[in-house]
Amino acid sequence: MKREKWIDICASFSELFEILSNSKSNNVSSKRFTSHELEKIEKAVLMQKNYNGWFTEESMRQALSGLKSMLNKEDLNKWIKAYAYAPTPKKVLVIMAGNIPLVGFHDLICIWFSGNFAKIKLSSDDQTLLPLILDVVAEIHPELKDFYSFESGKITESEAVIATGGDNSNLYFEKYFGHLPCLFRKNRTSIAIIEGSETQEELTNLGKDIFSFYGKGCRNVSYLLIPKNYDLDILFEALLPYHQIIQNKKYGNNYDYNRALNLLNQVKFLDNNFLMLKESEMLFSPISMLHYKRFKDESEIKNFIKLNSKDIQVVLGREFIPFGFGQNPRLWDYADGKDTMDWLGNLS
Repeated sequence: MKREKWIDICASFSELFEILSNSKSNNVSSKRFTSHELEKIEKAVLMQKNYNGWFTEESMRQALSGLKSMLNKEDLNKWIKAYAYAPTPKKVLVIMAGNIPLVGFHDLICIWFSGNFAKIKLSSDDQTLLPLILDVVAEIHPELKDFYSFESGKITESEAVIATGGDNSNLYFEKYFGHLPCLFRKNRTSIAIIEGSETQEELTNLGKDIFSFYGKGCRNVSYLLIPKNYDLDILFEALLPYHQIIQNKKYGNNYDYNRALNLLNQVKFLDNNFLMLKESEMLFSPISMLHYKRFKDESEIKNFIKLNSKDIQVVLGREFIPFGFGQNPRLWDYADGKDTMDWLGNLS
């Protein structure tokens, strides 16, 4: 299928995501979608929290809004100019993660725009919304149905694999799919650099990077680099608007557990009743906690980033991605820095 047609299909996805990202989507009319279709998907969006306690309405709306922004026509045209179609279409299995809503959608459109066929293995934590979305869009674009299938049980006839997971998951991926062309991604996290002269607004924006999706995404900040004499009460004050996050049962349980564990082990940490800060060399921190390190000069920052580059997804700060924009990747912001489109276009 020509790429112009894929862009048209993406316009349908984008319109649907725009409507669903609005809490008043039931009152929106659309030339592409019927009121019945919109009502059905809106209900599914609101039902996600019943299947996965992390997928609250706010998280769902944010994920849908991010996808809508990603699929703008200007970026799509700019993005695909750098890539050619795969010489021979392949059946590419994409094993989707379930840490944040619809997290595998970018891989899906990469498969399509590279001229391949998508075999989709859904996460048990996010298995209801994507099939419904594809069904609704396929009502407008019936040809879409020829370019994907959903896999369950034993997976066969795949010619390449894209998968994301932790160390244990990657061992499984290697065991079962290592004989195929593979794009395996491991867990990553993101860091923020605080210089010390940030405004309260900037630090409050940093809260979006910390708390969006309850900190479960690879683009969520789990580690801070701060000046040697920085007063962390300044950060705590700026993050107060996010205090209601503790009301989420799953987040609250993580907070209670990690707080009790650190108290039991007599570990020093700072606490504002919904977020804990602990000085640590460990890049990855548990949900409801941030690790931090104090730096003396810029060279320490550069060394830290270099030493941990294989585990860092994005760096936020005045000289990097601005605070508040960690969850707004563009089409060419590939996970783990691995160019998915280039890999897909060179399958043989």
